[in-house]
Amino acid sequence: MFNVNEYFDGKVKSIAFTKGGDRATIGVMAAGEYEFGTDTIEHMTLISGKMAVILPSESAWKDIAINETFIVDANVKFQVKLAEDSSYLCVYK
Repeated sequence: MFNVNEYFDGKVKSIAFTKGGDRATIGVMAAGEYEFGTDTIEHMTLISGKMAVILPSESAWKDIAINETFIVDANVKFQVKLAEDSSYLCVYK
């Protein structure tokens, strides 16, 4: 069944499920800035809203377009900045 996750005092919420044999989450983030850590490789796709990201190997914010996927390595931290409430899909590899 589904697992519901909540982070940052409820400003980030997700529902975990299995997609084609891979673990995945679909979620929402309130406008703001957040830092996440990874345990596995993550393929994150912006579904709606406005998001920018700084990956560990980068020093500047990169805007993410709706339906764009970015990949984050395992065992790193990355930052996201949301100009408005946004939704995403994250598939764990």
